[in-house]
This record gives sequence, C-alpha cells and structure tokens, in this order.
Amino acid sequence: MKKQPLKIGDLQLDTPFVLAPLAGITDKAMRSLCAKQGASLVYTEMVSGKGLWYGDRKSRKLLEIGEDEGLVAYQLFGSDPEIMAHAVKDLKDEKNPLVDLNVGCPVPKVVKNGEGSALLKKLDLLHDVVEAMVKNAGKPVTAKIRMGFERGTNTAVETAKVLESAGVAAVAVHGRTREQFYEGKADWDVIGEVKAAVSVPVIGNGDVMSGQDAIDMMQRTGCDGVMMARGALGNPWIFRDATALWKGEELPAAPTDEERIKMLLKHLDLIIEDKGERIAVREIRKHVGWYIKGMHGAAAFRREVNGIDDAAVMRAAIEALIKG
Repeated sequence: MKKQPLKIGDLQLDTPFVLAPLAGITDKAMRSLCAKQGASLVYTEMVSGKGLWYGDRKSRKLLEIGEDEGLVAYQLFGSDPEIMAHAVKDLKDEKNPLVDLNVGCPVPKVVKNGEGSALLKKLDLLHDVVEAMVKNAGKPVTAKIRMGFERGTNTAVETAKVLESAGVAAVAVHGRTREQFYEGKADWDVIGEVKAAVSVPVIGNGDVMSGQDAIDMMQRTGCDGVMMARGALGNPWIFRDATALWKGEELPAAPTDEERIKMLLKHLDLIIEDKGERIAVREIRKHVGWYIKGMHGAAAFRREVNGIDDAAVMRAAIEALIKG
C-alpha cells in the first residue's frame, strides 16, 4: 500500500481518512471532534437541494461551518438537475472545498421522492444531475453511492462510470445495496472493482470500525481513501489510529474510560454552544450510548440519561461516571 494523501480535484488532503455524512450526527460538534483527531475532511449531514431552492432556513443552518472543523464538504441530495444546479451555484462563495451528491441514502422517505439511492435505478437522470452540478459548482463535485439498489445486485461499476463521465472528481462506494440498509457485511471487493474501472479517486466505505480496518480496506481494495461512519460514533480516535498506522507508527493506546467520558462532556459542550441547552440535552443521549459502550453499568446509565432534561443535571450525571 502506497502512503499517499488523498487528492480530490485540486484539493490535497493531509491523510486519506474522512468522516462520512450522517444525518442527525455529523453536526458542527461531531465534525470538530473528528477533525481534531485527524479526519482530513468532514462532511455535513445531507441537505436537501430543494430546501435550499425554496430558502428553507433549517436546510441552510445545516451548512454552517465552525472555526475548528478543518475542511468541510457539503453533502446535498436531490434529483432535479435545475434545482441542484441552482443549489450549488448559490453555494459557490461558501468556504466548503467541495460538494457531494448523496446517491446512497436508503431511507424510504428519501427514496420515494426519487432521491438518494433511488438514483441508482435512473442512471441517465443521475448523469444529468451531476453534470448540472459540475457546471455550476465552481469547485469539485463528488458522489457517494451504494453497490446497487436491490439485494443481490451490483451496479457499482456502471454507476461509477456514469458519474465519471458526468465530471465527478471522486466517488465514494458503500459495499451494500439499498435494500440491505446496514444489514449483513459490506462487500469490500466491490470497492476494488470500482477502483479498477475508473480513473477518479475512489473512497471506500462500509464496516470500518477501527483504524486497522481502514488500513485493511486500503490494502485489499486499492482505494484512495476511506470514509468512516458508524466506526466514528463515540470514537473520534478512529482517525488518530488510522493515521498512525498509515504513517507506519505504533497504534496508540485505546482511550481510557475517563478519556471517553471527558470526550463525551466535550461533545455535550460543543452541542450546547451550537444549538443551546434544550436541544443539546436531547441530542447527547444517543451519543452517550456510543461513548460508554462496554463500560460497567452502561445499560443502566443509558436509561438514566433518557430521563434527564436539564443540561446541568446531564453534565453532573456524566461527570459522576468518572468518580465511579
């Protein structure tokens, strides 16, 4: 495996490891924590191109970038070439270095609208959407796909070639179909097939749960970069670990329980700073389960925090974990 940083268009990244877009997860707080642990590029939650077209404030809010996030890519979803062209043109002067099109979201509400992974079944339309974005973005456009739509299908190479012909600067491949959602095991061989078929950089995604997994994926598939998703939940250190191994350094010691709890507290503070205490208390609950997974009494503590509605009480409860 060559130790080569990831390059997307004219954008040169320090390492090949990036944080995937995750709806309801990759907000300012999550992006900041992962960037500080070594993610060379972090993605926003997916944002509706149609929402931007109609001036929806919530959609625009999701695209706000903080000071400590490093390089932030916008991920948009939509299936109307005119609307997507307008969306990226309107974002041309923002400080995001690239725009990504979601072609993988399996959520029924998105698919029913012909967006996300539904585009895997309409490659002519996908080509037109991407081509319109490329012509109007003024910066690199990438796409994130799944290996196919129906269970047992593999259209990844065909899809990637369509994307390349439309002008994408890179393609990320998740080794599952839409109908699998997150069931079963991601097929990494599909990522290697795409890498062999196109000339643009290929970013692998799926079942990367540790730094070693990231290295294994690169060695097995030849992919140019690795996108971490669920492996980063409660574990921003995955980027630190992958980077160390990629550089030929010794794997850092796993974070202690105290370090995990302190990172959880930092996560809470960052959400409060961005969204206020009321929202932060609700949103940190899901993160609690990920950060304390495997700790003694984790299940009981998860039940406890689900009943907490006050930020000070939440902080005190989390701090009490350190004291034992």
